[in-house]
Amino acid sequence: MADEHGEESVWPVQDQIASYLRDGILNGDFPAGEKLPSSRELHARFGAAAQTIRNAITILEKEGLAYTRRGAGVYARQHRQRTMVPASYKNPPTDGGKYQWITVAEQKGLAGRSELLAVEEVVPPAAVRDAFGLAEDEKALLRRQVLYLDDQPCELVEVYFPLDLARGTPIAEHRKIKGGAGRVLLEAGYPPLRCVDKVAARWPTPEQAKALQMPTKLPVLRQFRVTYSMDDRPIQVEVMAKAGHLYELKYEF
Repeated sequence: MADEHGEESVWPVQDQIASYLRDGILNGDFPAGEKLPSSRELHARFGAAAQTIRNAITILEKEGLAYTRRGAGVYARQHRQRTMVPASYKNPPTDGGKYQWITVAEQKGLAGRSELLAVEEVVPPAAVRDAFGLAEDEKALLRRQVLYLDDQPCELVEVYFPLDLARGTPIAEHRKIKGGAGRVLLEAGYPPLRCVDKVAARWPTPEQAKALQMPTKLPVLRQFRVTYSMDDRPIQVEVMAKAGHLYELKYEF
């Protein structure tokens, strides 16, 4: 199908239809419970065959954004995308309590939890080495976990720490830490004073797609965060892959 400039799109028509409907549902143009455009309307807009339109609807149903009423049509479902405010989660709980994102989730009526997958010393990716100023073969401490909302995986998190800060502390132990690793650093005299985020939309790696149980070919939000402490020292680097159909980020300036 040609786009508005007369060029052939790289996207299959079924993906174009799914994207059009998905955007309308997430933006509120198609409110929950409202009937979506009919096959006739979609055919007129995209020139798509009936099977292609059905394929697009199947994509949305797998993503939990639409449902079909036999003989009545296709309807928008209440979407599950959550607005997250990264700046609110910088400081660890001083009382050793829950992660801030879990507390915020509970305030919204959701159940948040984490599953620790690995704690190990590794040679980190180049971007992490650059942030820490490590040589090509130097290692850092990695803690990898999956975050869940209402038992649905929504984020794969890899957090790296300099070895001189992590060794001999609970950060290096394969167990959950009450109050999080940030509390351990805070108590050691390394408060989080500044965070720098870089956010990009990317196709998930096979590991990310599996961990997040991505229902269809959806992108993830890759959030790369460096946290700095006293003397502007980087104390941790987080690489977060957030399921694109479940998250949006909110920043205020």
